[in-house]
Amino acid sequence: MLRLGLTGGIASGKSTVAAMLREMGFAVLDADSLAHKLMEPGHPAYDEIAHEFGAAIFDSSGRIDRAKLAAVVFADRAKLDRLNAIVHPRVKEALLHQLEEWAREGARDAAFVEAALLVEAGYDKELDGMVVAWSRPEQQLERLRARGLSEEEAGRRIAAQLPVAEKLSYATEKIDCSGSPEDTRRQVEALAAKLRDTASRQS
Repeated sequence: MLRLGLTGGIASGKSTVAAMLREMGFAVLDADSLAHKLMEPGHPAYDEIAHEFGAAIFDSSGRIDRAKLAAVVFADRAKLDRLNAIVHPRVKEALLHQLEEWAREGARDAAFVEAALLVEAGYDKELDGMVVAWSRPEQQLERLRARGLSEEEAGRRIAAQLPVAEKLSYATEKIDCSGSPEDTRRQVEALAAKLRDTASRQS
């Protein structure tokens, strides 16, 4: 089973590509959702984040309010680095465990780890290849503003990640999400066919 990363800048089309891969029968692990789960009460990351960032990041029920936490860390690079140091090692351990489980269960062809910070967190070193979804920076900005972020907030989120050109330098496969959804789907279908062809020749 090939273990592949799926990444891209924020609002680049990565989640759209992941949804298409799932429709086509591939196992896709969402590392960002996994990170959110590990920040829930009862998990070690929760206690460490609480200790590090204090009461200001909690909602009325005592859970971490991700919007409040984001406002804190995206305004201060050192705090973002501290949060990542708490969360990333735990996510890496959990995702490797899931990939091993899928391999034992006989998942065929390929399984994907979807994460915005795949390269930044060093997850790529554990994988067989990288699929990078990309869009033009002005499209990312436009999509983030449509999600309700101010131009300044959107700019900070984009700046906290590797530039698109640098992410693309890690790619073994590239999906251009700057065109129509149909155009993106054609590229994902071509990737799926290539992976299945490779798997059948190796079996």
